[in-house]
Amino acid sequence: MSSNDVIIVDNVTMRFRINNEKVDSIKEFLIRIVKRSLTYRSFNALEDISINIKKGEVFGIIGLNGSGKSTLLKVISGIYKPTKGTSTAFGTISPLIELGAGFEDELTARENIFLNGSILGYSKNFMLGVLDEIVDFSELHEFLDVPIKNFSSGMRARLGFAIATVIKPEILIVDEVLSVGDYRFQEKSEKRITELFDGETTVIIVSHTLRQIERLCTRVLWLEDGKEVMCGPTTEVCKAYKTQN
Repeated sequence: MSSNDVIIVDNVTMRFRINNEKVDSIKEFLIRIVKRSLTYRSFNALEDISINIKKGEVFGIIGLNGSGKSTLLKVISGIYKPTKGTSTAFGTISPLIELGAGFEDELTARENIFLNGSILGYSKNFMLGVLDEIVDFSELHEFLDVPIKNFSSGMRARLGFAIATVIKPEILIVDEVLSVGDYRFQEKSEKRITELFDGETTVIIVSHTLRQIERLCTRVLWLEDGKEVMCGPTTEVCKAYKTQN
C-alpha cells in the first residue's frame, strides 16, 4: 500500500450458492425449505483478487461475460461483502453500475432528479442550481415531466449518468455505461469522463468495447472465470487479451 492508493482489494473471494434444482413457485420453495430438501452448489465469482488503484488513475477491467467484472465492481462499491478478503475505499464512491435502478417509476424525471440528488446527499437548492445542466446533458427536455415508467432503459441510463456526474466524485465506477444511447451520446459521455481526469477523480471502468478501454484507461485488469489473468499497462494487457479472444 502507498499513500496514494484510494482502492485496495486484498485477496478477495466472492462465493455464491446456487439452487441445484429448478423450483417453479415460492410455495414449492418454502415447502422444500421446511423439508430441508433444497440442495445447493457453490461457485466462486471471484477468487483471490488483489489490486491497488491510485488516486486519479483511470483503471479498466476487461473479460468475457461471466468473468467476474461486475461482481468485482459491486464488491468495490460495497454492494457485496466478499466471502473472503477485504475491499477498502478511501473516498466517496459514485457507482454507475445499474443506472436508473433507484428511480421511482411513478415519479416524473424531474421528481426523480431531486429524489436521486437527496439520496446522493445534495440539497434541494443545489439540485435546483444544476437542474438545467442535468436536463441538457441527458437530452430529455421534452420528457422532464413524464413518469419514468414510460422511459426506455437508454433514457433512464442517460438521466442517471447525468445526475451522477453533475459534480466531480472522488471515485467514479462505470459499468458498461458508455455504451448507452447513440454514437453521439456515447462520445459526449466519454468527454464527460475525460473531464474528470484531472488527478482528483479516480475512475474504474468496465466495458466490452476494448477501444474505449484503450482510449481511456492507464492500467487494466483482465479477469477470466473470476481469476486474474493479467494486470498492468493498458497497451500490454489489451494486446495479450486480443490474441486470446
